[in-house]
Amino acid sequence: MNDDSLRNDLDPQSDQSSDYLSHSHPHPHPHHPLQPHQLQPQSQPQTQTQTRRPRGFAAAAAAAAAAGMGTASGASSADAAATSSAGKGKREREKEKERTKLRERHRRAITSRMLAGLRQYGNFPLPARADMNDVLAALAREAGWVVEADGTTYRQSPPPSQLTTTYPLRSVESPLSASSLKNCSVKATLDSQPPSVLRIDESLSPASLDSVVIAERDTKNEKYASTSPINSVECLEADQLMQDIHSGEHGNDFTGTPYVPVYVMLATGVINNFCQLVDPEGVRQQLSHMQSLNVDGVVVDCWWGIVEGWSPQKYTWSGYRDLFNIIREFKLKLQVVMAFHEYGGSEAGDALITIPQWVLEIGKDNQDIFFTDREGRRNTECLSWGIDKERVLLGRTAIEVYFDFMRSFRTEFDDLFAEGLICAVEIGLGASGELKYPSFSERMGWRYPGIGEFQCYDKYLQQSLRKAAKLRGHSFWARGPDNSGQYNSRPHETGFFCERGDYDSYYGRFFLNWYAQSLIDHADNVLSLASLAFEETKIVVKVPAVYWWYRTSSHAAELTSGYYNPTNQDGYAPVFDVLRKYSVTVKFVCPGMQISSQDNDEALADPESLSWQVLNSAWDRGLIIAGENALSCYDREGCMRAVQMAKPRNDPDHHHFLFFVYHQPSPLVQGTICFSELDYFIKCMHGEIAGDLVS
Repeated sequence: MNDDSLRNDLDPQSDQSSDYLSHSHPHPHPHHPLQPHQLQPQSQPQTQTQTRRPRGFAAAAAAAAAAGMGTASGASSADAAATSSAGKGKREREKEKERTKLRERHRRAITSRMLAGLRQYGNFPLPARADMNDVLAALAREAGWVVEADGTTYRQSPPPSQLTTTYPLRSVESPLSASSLKNCSVKATLDSQPPSVLRIDESLSPASLDSVVIAERDTKNEKYASTSPINSVECLEADQLMQDIHSGEHGNDFTGTPYVPVYVMLATGVINNFCQLVDPEGVRQQLSHMQSLNVDGVVVDCWWGIVEGWSPQKYTWSGYRDLFNIIREFKLKLQVVMAFHEYGGSEAGDALITIPQWVLEIGKDNQDIFFTDREGRRNTECLSWGIDKERVLLGRTAIEVYFDFMRSFRTEFDDLFAEGLICAVEIGLGASGELKYPSFSERMGWRYPGIGEFQCYDKYLQQSLRKAAKLRGHSFWARGPDNSGQYNSRPHETGFFCERGDYDSYYGRFFLNWYAQSLIDHADNVLSLASLAFEETKIVVKVPAVYWWYRTSSHAAELTSGYYNPTNQDGYAPVFDVLRKYSVTVKFVCPGMQISSQDNDEALADPESLSWQVLNSAWDRGLIIAGENALSCYDREGCMRAVQMAKPRNDPDHHHFLFFVYHQPSPLVQGTICFSELDYFIKCMHGEIAGDLVS
């Protein structure tokens, strides 16, 4: 075959047919007249003169030919380039993943601020972990719409086309006055409304629609600045509208609001360590002042360390009998506290009331009856929950000791129960009488806002931990975390509580679940017997307000106190499920009455958000809520915050506290700094006065 015939054979009819042939026969058949070594020299000039870009089958064939005809060194270069490209792609993916996390964190921050604003300034009863559906439902209900559980939404009134009467409306753009309502019509209001008050950030992805950004408005001057434009087109009853206007102009007017009884906690020193009433006339003077203030009742601590202080099952109630008789004279209601914890002994010079001396004697030989921290230091404030069912108290378990004490009280004062003087009994379930571990003991050196320490290193709780780890199938998890810091550590200083710390690892979740479950089991064990001892009597349980480090992901202070409540979990729900079983009243220690914004920022604290979570979680489960101030408050603004928490405005379910317990800084006598403020506070709680703030 000469060159001309070869050239004629290689002349293609079209580009596609030539490329198709090349693709079809990358390796020529042995009988094919053209061999690869003959085709290659002629194909080079043809490729250089080709002006048309290969397409379709031609492009695929060209790629295959280039791959098949590459040299060994070319293949190596390609492999190196591919490896480099893969590494670069992985780095880009990691960077994009970090950027996604940052965007998600930013989105959540926006959502959190929006929900806080709706709760604080709009008084929307949003759940603690509200989502977009909750927000939309709250906005629709505020506008007067009906939102059913399955999401069905409709108006209560006929459509606007069927309305022939002029209705007053709420304006989103400016505050309403009474005179502006007379000539306001539906059509005029519709015409004057802007297309939308909501503005969605277009840079957000569809998955981020639950972080809708609401156009900023002056929330100080506009009562409904955070509400939907639906508010302006939905018809409202005139009396309802005027009530909203009145509450907007007088944000602290509590006239006509629900009546919340106020109880005052009597000073601890009225009963001495020998169960004697110290100053009967002083008590009468206090009760006389309370009666003049229309206080509904008093709260008295019945100390286990006083009544059963010297010998087991020998109870001395004489001092309390004298005190209760005086309270009966003034016809005040009485709540009592079964106080199974220690009191006082602080640097302030408070009188010290320990747990019973015979229990302390047992503790000298068996220190594991007390809560213990990682360093092995014992805390004698209360007994470890590890001995709830261990017969280490002279043949009795801790649960039996508590039950015998409660039964003795119920028998001793049966006449006061019968006549209704004793209206409620509070059961102490931990440190300070609150349902919590003693993780913030000042005796151990803790100072606010330290994260505290886990209190689970006595041998009885360690046995429980080993059993739980074995059942879980990981016996090596039978240990406390070794990187959780000290009492006064900050979360970011520890490996356990820091961002993405071990608290959210497989081991961390196991340990925290066990730690919180021990608290829940203790409440269950004690309340099961308390409900027998105080049948048909209201039982109260005090829940703490651990609000510092609430704005971190781990909520470290809550974790050490026994509430497994990080950002991705509701730690109060399982506790309230147990309390609901016994129909108890939850007494929440209201925070924030003397907390400065600077302290909140330093400790990443959020007392308002914590309060919303706790109250809504309890109300959602049908529990009754009461309140108590954590610190003695002297200023009117702090009192108003407590009143607003006790009687939330615009709550569609009309929730409010069953009662409120006021702690005074000293024995209540007229002329002290808090007397006039307490008078003002009680009238606001009773709904008898307009609570306008006075500078």
